[in-house]
Amino acid sequence: MVPEAEVQDVLVELQRLRARVPLLAGALAASTDGLVLAQDTPGVEAEGVAALTAAALGVALRLAEATGRGGFRELLVRGEAGYIATYAAGSSAVLTLLAEDRINVGRLHLEGRRAGTRIGELVDAALERTVQATPTPRPPGPRVSPPGPLPHRT
Repeated sequence: MVPEAEVQDVLVELQRLRARVPLLAGALAASTDGLVLAQDTPGVEAEGVAALTAAALGVALRLAEATGRGGFRELLVRGEAGYIATYAAGSSAVLTLLAEDRINVGRLHLEGRRAGTRIGELVDAALERTVQATPTPRPPGPRVSPPGPLPHRT
């Protein structure tokens, strides 16, 4: 899991993104398996969007692989009332943006790619530190106390 300090940094990045792109209706960062890391999605159930993003990501990964297009970078869905754009964010997260129909799609991609890169750096660095800080598990068996001071003759 991502430590709270990095989650706050991701949330700040999402809020900055929404300030830079006024026609964004929401932004969320999630793990590739559908868990919300941080969200700024007023009026939208973030957990549901994150889970659906994970499902769409699975299909997008398979489609890119089956057609020889390489690793996943982004996915764009256009509905009658706007866009849902998902961008790779490092090795284990995605950024999903909800945008109004009037948005400039080129600007959406530009800002989404930049934010995805930044969020990916934050999440990957946090996960790397977590792995490095995890103590090596001891093998099962009897616990042996460290030796005390050696006896000496007086």
